[in-house]
Amino acid sequence: MPDDATPPQSPLGDLTLKSYLKTEAAGDPTLAALISAVAAACVDISRLVSRGALAGVLGSAGAENVQGEVQKKLDVIANDRLIAAADRSGAAAAIASEEEDDILAFPNGAARGRLLLLFDPLDGSSNIDVNVSIGTIFSILPAPAGDVTSADFLQSGRRQVAAGYALYGPQTTLVLTIKAGVATFTLDPETGEWRQTADSVSIPRETKEFAINMSNRRHWAEPVRAYIDECLAGREGPRGKDFNMRWIASMVADVHRILTRGGVFLYPWDKREPDRAGKLRLMYEANPLGLVVERAGGAATDARGAILDIEPTALHQRVSVVLGSAEEVELVTAAHG
Repeated sequence: MPDDATPPQSPLGDLTLKSYLKTEAAGDPTLAALISAVAAACVDISRLVSRGALAGVLGSAGAENVQGEVQKKLDVIANDRLIAAADRSGAAAAIASEEEDDILAFPNGAARGRLLLLFDPLDGSSNIDVNVSIGTIFSILPAPAGDVTSADFLQSGRRQVAAGYALYGPQTTLVLTIKAGVATFTLDPETGEWRQTADSVSIPRETKEFAINMSNRRHWAEPVRAYIDECLAGREGPRGKDFNMRWIASMVADVHRILTRGGVFLYPWDKREPDRAGKLRLMYEANPLGLVVERAGGAATDARGAILDIEPTALHQRVSVVLGSAEEVELVTAAHG
């Protein structure tokens, strides 16, 4: 490109996250303030991710989280940045994080906004050191009057007032749903501003792509094995079409691909842990991503019913997840009876 050439502009022009919130969160400055605070924290996290070893943030933090998983340095840093951002906003009465044992209720709760923030500070963190896309997932719920307890967070996904994620990849992308529909923003690295690059995101109902960890096939329930076998049979099989498999091992990245071009993501029940409903976290992953997918015209189930209808019983509850293009999600769910 010649030095004096004008770079291509977003088809949505000069729309920014700030202007989007003026419309979508009109009349609710507290919600706008909290989303803005989360988005600002994601800008900071993105910069650290992009610097990697230069910032000294790669490798293990030498501790385990409440899930029994070894924390990466960036897990801890991202968690701290999001907590600090929520606190400064004054919009959240309390937060819950995948990395924390219990909720954190902020002091002087009566003077704060009546919102609850939940987040997975760095989804796919096992990919950090190998430079594969990772992300931050967040969910916002209404808070009751008075002091907040952990029980106040146990609301179904239908109660979310907003949800979304930031994806740290070749570009840093913010995906957000508030009232209805799904919008996408791209971080301008020169200005640090979120510019809207898509609105009314829609997932195709039909697809020829699935995402699942095939190495676990022997551990799945029969309906999932049968479904995947039919996909692998291709055009000569009962589905009558060839499928491609995609698996990034970073849920937020797999979901973003589905949001962009369709597909189905499965993280099913596993017989190695028969008493656990699944591996993914309902409150920090399945609910917020389920809301985004549903609002984009897709479907999200635990292989038996809609994820957003599950009434939580624990802060760190786990579930099976099947989400994406509605036709495929419906097939898997119907196969489970």
